[in-house]
Amino acid sequence: MKYTADICDSNEKKIDTGEIRILNPVFKPYAKKNHIAGQILTVKAFEDNSLVRSSLEKPGNGRVLVVDGAASYRCALFGGALGKLAEKNGWSGVIIFGCVRDSHEIIQCNIGVWAIAAHPRKSKKMGAGEVGKVIEIRGTKIYTNEYCVADNDGILISSVNFEELD
Repeated sequence: MKYTADICDSNEKKIDTGEIRILNPVFKPYAKKNHIAGQILTVKAFEDNSLVRSSLEKPGNGRVLVVDGAASYRCALFGGALGKLAEKNGWSGVIIFGCVRDSHEIIQCNIGVWAIAAHPRKSKKMGAGEVGKVIEIRGTKIYTNEYCVADNDGILISSVNFEELD
């Protein structure tokens, strides 16, 4: 598995053309794994984690769930129970453009988790949002079935599998 800094060093032209996109450095790591890679499933969920849960209930097959939570600081979209569920179902990791909670439990899960902050309040559960649609995080569009590599240096997105790059 390749690290983000190494990928950037050897693929500057692909970054310049937008073939490889770098998410804004607003994310912090919250879990045991600090280096993940996989194909993406997108979820758009504003202060409602119902679709996050239902997505993680399905087999992950090493995928990365990328959640556009609209950077809400009013509640968490992911917690310890979902961390255990993601690990059990074979997800590589979860990236939340929003908050997590139960960080003391998430750190024990053998997945990668990045979010913008921790917040103690749980989200609503009304089934609102979308799965598998294009999401946008701080100007970066992300599509289901694209690829993600994340580590403590950053998060990269591309339509090309990073394992196929130099």
